Amino acid sequence: MEEFDLYRDIAERTQGDIYVGVVGPVRTGKSTFIKRFMDLLVIPNIENNYKKERAKDELPQSAAGKTIMTTEPKFVPNEAVEIKIKDNAKLKVRMVDCVGYLVKGALGYIEGDGPRMVTTPWYDYEIPFEEAAEIGTRKVINDHSTIGILVTTDGSITEIPRENYIEAEERVINELKAINKPFIMILNTTHPYDPDTVNLKRELEEKYNVPVQIMDVMQMRNEDVDNALEKVLFEFPIKEININLPDWVDALDMSHWLKRDFLDSAKAAAKDMFKLRDLKPTMDKFNEYDFVGDVQIENMKLGEGVADVNMKTREGLFYQVLGEMSGYEIKGETQLLELMKDLSGAKREYDRVAGALKDVRETGYGLVPPQLDELKLEEPEIVKQNGRFGVKLRASAPSLHMIRADIETEVSPIVGTEKQGEELVRSLLDQFENDPGKLWQTNMFGKTLEEMVKEGLQNKLYMMPEDVRFKLQRTLQRIINEGSGGLICIIL
Repeated sequence: MEEFDLYRDIAERTQGDIYVGVVGPVRTGKSTFIKRFMDLLVIPNIENNYKKERAKDELPQSAAGKTIMTTEPKFVPNEAVEIKIKDNAKLKVRMVDCVGYLVKGALGYIEGDGPRMVTTPWYDYEIPFEEAAEIGTRKVINDHSTIGILVTTDGSITEIPRENYIEAEERVINELKAINKPFIMILNTTHPYDPDTVNLKRELEEKYNVPVQIMDVMQMRNEDVDNALEKVLFEFPIKEININLPDWVDALDMSHWLKRDFLDSAKAAAKDMFKLRDLKPTMDKFNEYDFVGDVQIENMKLGEGVADVNMKTREGLFYQVLGEMSGYEIKGETQLLELMKDLSGAKREYDRVAGALKDVRETGYGLVPPQLDELKLEEPEIVKQNGRFGVKLRASAPSLHMIRADIETEVSPIVGTEKQGEELVRSLLDQFENDPGKLWQTNMFGKTLEEMVKEGLQNKLYMMPEDVRFKLQRTLQRIINEGSGGLICIIL
């Protein structure tokens, strides 16, 4: 990620105000982190020289050892200062230092035989230093920061062992999570490349589910600042995910199994996505579905919390779906091209008769007019009429006439006695009321009612003799060509 993009996106997510609350147990390097952060990022980018000098004077003190140096929350600088990053991103920055939660082995919170008492802006009486430190830390977490940096240590920066920090560390983690504040953890160490340090980082990430960055805070560099802020940026909530499917999937009906599977998998994935850093591992899970071929994060607008994801189907799925919808087996481009030629010809034929089919269903009669290429011209003839001569031109073309004939049939099985007949009728009526579709599957004499009715209909369909069909055709032709409006039909 480019530096300009990083700070621009940070500014967008915080509305231009980066208030960094630096929290954690005491004696972990919080003040040192603030000082180095200010030296590297903030002070060099303050344009006003007076404000720059004042910011230097307001830097916190820091020192090695067990003694607590910070005694109260402190804003650094006292007022948020506007900085420019590479003349592109404008943002206001203010660091917030705090005492932190006490740990066993730290010095400076006991006086004599009792707790050290301090005055605070929250009470008009003195309270123990430990209580004041906890109140100040909670206020920094809740009230005075837009992002959080939790600084902890492996114990190498002081003489206090690692295990003494764990309880205070857990308390801060829980409080930050409770208010859903974007934050990361800095593991401050004097040996950042040691395998034990790397293992501790991994353990902390698994334990707290929080990004951890190993850092020697005293030697912090610009790239360390960038990496830390980038990690914080990915802790902001994700607001919108746009999943782009292939165009042919979009064209499917919502009821199609493939579209349903995509939607169901997306809904299931959304349950595990809360922060920007959750996006990639969640998208990787899509590869487990057999209908997904490839998933790529096309674009991430980190400043808006929006991501665009491209999903592709597995190879061959397009032809499988086409085969299911068409009823033809399609294995590749060759079969698809051949099928398209056949189907396009069939569609042209259907489009020609579609209107007539609609009419015949609605009115009982449908007409398909002839096409121009079907027109047959006969040789011109010279004709004489009343002493004058003229030319007769004849043309013919086939027209299709569709007539709907409703066919009736009945099934009358003989079952035995009157009582048996009544029982059969009662059974059929019950089936018809509960599930009319099952009525047709009722078995009688080795055949279902559906089969028996179909046989009756088929027999009637083919009862019309061929010569009768021919006579009907000739009759229709005469009515059309001669314009006769009267028709007498005698059925023998």
